[in-house]
Amino acid sequence: MNLMRMTIIDRSGGVSFVAHGEALPALLKACATDPRDLDELLERTEPYYRGLRERVANGLVIFDERNTTGSYEAIHSALQYARPEESPLFRVVDEVTREASLRPVKAGAVVINLLDRRIIQLQNGYKEITRTGRGRIFDGERMTSSTFTYRLPNAWALVP
Repeated sequence: MNLMRMTIIDRSGGVSFVAHGEALPALLKACATDPRDLDELLERTEPYYRGLRERVANGLVIFDERNTTGSYEAIHSALQYARPEESPLFRVVDEVTREASLRPVKAGAVVINLLDRRIIQLQNGYKEITRTGRGRIFDGERMTSSTFTYRLPNAWALVP
């Protein structure tokens, strides 16, 4: 399975989650529009990979219910005992979560830094990120035969 760790950084911090590699081109398409924050990135991803925005929003609600500022035992325990590809979505709040946000799962790990307009391929066994590319639309249930293209502006740095 093409599962990847995706970590998104914006002004409010970092959020890390595991998603199918097929979501990566949709995230790149959204990056090409220079989103200001995670919510805007996911909103712009929605037409190309339906359901990711809702999944991330629900994961953040669960994280925030179980973890409070300075008290992160719930996420620490989940990260310790879950297999990496089964780890829950989490906010990057300390060194434990920062290290976990950089840990690849089956097909790798990618960091999208919206502040610096930088995409870092920590490990990518899915498909190399290039300045231009294409993806298939996910309708929320299956990959469709419809495709889309993206073109990242020169302002975005791609780090291998």
